Amino acid sequence: MGTPANPAAAAPPAAPAPAAPAQVIPTNAILSAMLRASERVSDLIFSPGRPPQIEVSGALVPVKIAEVPMLKPDDTARIASDLIGGNKVALAKLRDEGSCDISYSLPRLSRFRVNIFTQRGTCAIVMRVIPQNIPDFATFGLPPQLADIVDIKTGIVLVTGPTGSGKSSTLAAIVNLINQKKSFHIVTIEDPIEFLHPHRGCTIHQRELHSDCPSFALALRAALRQAPKVILVGEMRDKETIETAMEAAETGHLVFSTLHTIDASKTIERIIGVFPLADQQTIRNRFAKTFRYIISQRLIPQKDGKGRLAAIEILKSTMRTREYVEKGEGEGRTLVDAMRDGALEGMQHFDGVIERLIRAGELEMDTGLTYATNAGNLRLELADLADAPAEKKPAAPAAKPAAAPAKPAAKPAPSSHATDPDLEIER
Repeated sequence: MGTPANPAAAAPPAAPAPAAPAQVIPTNAILSAMLRASERVSDLIFSPGRPPQIEVSGALVPVKIAEVPMLKPDDTARIASDLIGGNKVALAKLRDEGSCDISYSLPRLSRFRVNIFTQRGTCAIVMRVIPQNIPDFATFGLPPQLADIVDIKTGIVLVTGPTGSGKSSTLAAIVNLINQKKSFHIVTIEDPIEFLHPHRGCTIHQRELHSDCPSFALALRAALRQAPKVILVGEMRDKETIETAMEAAETGHLVFSTLHTIDASKTIERIIGVFPLADQQTIRNRFAKTFRYIISQRLIPQKDGKGRLAAIEILKSTMRTREYVEKGEGEGRTLVDAMRDGALEGMQHFDGVIERLIRAGELEMDTGLTYATNAGNLRLELADLADAPAEKKPAAPAAKPAAAPAKPAAKPAPSSHATDPDLEIER
């Protein structure tokens, strides 16, 4: 009879204890932490392989959140799913077209315009922060002459500029002023709805693309039967929308919209160029008669590095500018010339605005020249500053003698991101 086997040795090895599931921080908690990182957050960005990031004064800054040190593809997919929620149209667009636009609200804190898109087979997300308060002319620093738009009865007013230049804020400020001073019916068509306008003097109906209407063109055509005095179209994206907007202006409506163009001249080229060559002269004639203002914007970093200034170009409809639009620009007859000569009529051009900001000490000369339409001409205009005698320039700090005892280094300002780009978030 053999020796009995050891029961402990014969038993199978014990299964390892299941690992504790990783803590998943709710999407709203991530958004709240990112918003607390700075008072000047303009965008939130989520990209696999990077920490959550915010954009502050045009620069990306990583935000340290303990539970999300680095975003994984699963993290961005989960956040995208939370943002989309039950929006089946957005989900279908993301699946079929690779991107979708939605709005998202963080209760009592902020609203966002969200773009979710696929890249390298993963989800990435960009969220534009929409201010809680509707901007007004004073806080947004708009030129006061733009308040005259409130008294326009019919026509087209365009606000143009690159993405993130404040076009939506400018339109919101103008609509807000109309809402305070007039008693009109206003219809907006947006993708998505950004600023929520309350009913004041005006009754405002805000329609969102895909949830309230299928396209800008169809919603704009429907608006013509809704008896509005003012129509706001979020963007002129195609030929049909542009043509319907001109038709609305020709039939007694005031139409606001935006375009992603860099200045007034390029705006007109874009509008005319959408149409076949055979129709372009007719469109020139129609647009020359219907446009009232083209407002173009550029955001330029301030001299102190604490924010950005809006340089705003204003082209107003006058006999001269209408002729230039209708017949085209040429040597000695450009829209920039008309804006330069039209200061008394409320017009201004980019380089003139940038020159004033440089002379006022709000912009560095090199920065202003970078954003100028014609940097060579602007440099000539500023030649007196560049060639100014040293004694007329601000004196540079005197160098310390070599033998002088070293003083303790000044403590860096707490708001600076130059020395520590990461912002630690305590939850």
